[in-house]
Amino acid sequence: MQIDKLRGKELDQLFQAVLSLKDLEECYQFFDDLCTVNEVQSLAQRLEVARMLQSGNTYHKIEVETGASTATISRVKRCLNYGNDSYQMTLNRVHGTEV
Repeated sequence: MQIDKLRGKELDQLFQAVLSLKDLEECYQFFDDLCTVNEVQSLAQRLEVARMLQSGNTYHKIEVETGASTATISRVKRCLNYGNDSYQMTLNRVHGTEV
């Protein structure tokens, strides 16, 4: 499991910080301070790629609509197929389809 590579005191602190955010505005403020615009946009892009892959969109359509490279799309698809199911879980929660 790849998650073991992510374990550590600094990452625990980061994830606890994210979990402490109370609303969307606090998230915007925190990530604005923490990351560059490009870093935040890349994270958002990957989540949108995952959503579009789950909806059955083609690589071409995803490339055109998100600007993501085929390498990024492939990486996200690999996570969807072989990862921790976190894209599915979070997208279901965000879009209110969690069972």
